[in-house]
Amino acid sequence: MTYEFLQNYWWCLIALLGGLLVALMFVQGANLHLGNRQLDDTRKRMILNSTGRKWELTFTTLVTFGGAFFASFPLFYSTSFGGAYWVWVLLLITFVFQAVSYEFQNKKENLLGVKGFRIALMVNGILAPFLVGTAVGTFFTGSGFTVDKVAITDPSAPVISTWSSAWHGLEALGQFHAVLLGCTLVFLTAILGALYILNNVDDETVTAQMRRSIKISILPFLCFFLCWTLILLLSQGFAVSSDGTVSMEPFKYLHNLIRMPVVLVMLLAGVVLVLYSLYLGAFSESRKGIWFGGAGTVLVVMSVFFLAGFNGTAYYPSNTDLQSSLTLANSSSSFFTLKVMSYVSLLIPFVVAYIAYAWHAMDKEKITPGEIEGPSDKY
Repeated sequence: MTYEFLQNYWWCLIALLGGLLVALMFVQGANLHLGNRQLDDTRKRMILNSTGRKWELTFTTLVTFGGAFFASFPLFYSTSFGGAYWVWVLLLITFVFQAVSYEFQNKKENLLGVKGFRIALMVNGILAPFLVGTAVGTFFTGSGFTVDKVAITDPSAPVISTWSSAWHGLEALGQFHAVLLGCTLVFLTAILGALYILNNVDDETVTAQMRRSIKISILPFLCFFLCWTLILLLSQGFAVSSDGTVSMEPFKYLHNLIRMPVVLVMLLAGVVLVLYSLYLGAFSESRKGIWFGGAGTVLVVMSVFFLAGFNGTAYYPSNTDLQSSLTLANSSSSFFTLKVMSYVSLLIPFVVAYIAYAWHAMDKEKITPGEIEGPSDKY
């Protein structure tokens, strides 16, 4: 195992975790449907009990994603989490409100009332995917930071990364291309949430409303995604030469797709699977669209990460100082650290197998109105 191989290996694992995180955000997307006025309180509680069994998987994946980034590419972690911290703070706050809302919304004399907590869940359903999408969007638009590794030897101010904006990450909201990706994820997770509810809730009214919601979301989702993709392929990218020098290259990400046919196949396969899930959810009687949509989402997100990091590309570019841009080579942990962690990563298939088993056990029976009205434990 060479150093370069380990760097690429861990970028592949991070891409996989990123794909799983976005796919599991169907929880956030499903909670958006709590605002549907055509659903009564019983049916909204059916949705809550459906997503309430899965939200911890999403949060755990988010924490694992951040931990993997910290362990394998610590300079990214210190730069982004230490500089663009408002994005990550807001994201964590929305997840905290999500956890509290599940546990307390139906407790007697709760402070915000049922409606207040449900609004908090809906806010999480919008903000969480939007913030994640916008943050990933900066992989292609760049962020305002400088890196000086020599500064670690300065006892008075041992700060390697310095953020140039007082907005600390919120300036990404002014980057049209990054915001497009955030909006794309909001509608994608709303669709995935509806597909999941179709698969997990057995009720004719809920089924009809979810199919209607998917039809409404298809057009804005496709518009945002196609616009983001078109701008990406036609824009300049941050190319890295063999000596580590970063420069701007026209059509860089289009060149990456052409020079990495495996990534192109992954992207096209993922898009086809997502489109097929849209057909199943909106125009057929099938309830299995979530499996195709989830798999397609993982493939598309992984291909996006590969476009950002492979083929001599700076995955976290600086638009303040090009040479401060982060690459797989200049931001990773030591060879020893990556090698030791690679052995630990061999346990991942066993963890995935356990999650699959637990998922199957929880979803063995569909959620019905009788379950909500009965004496069993519920949200």
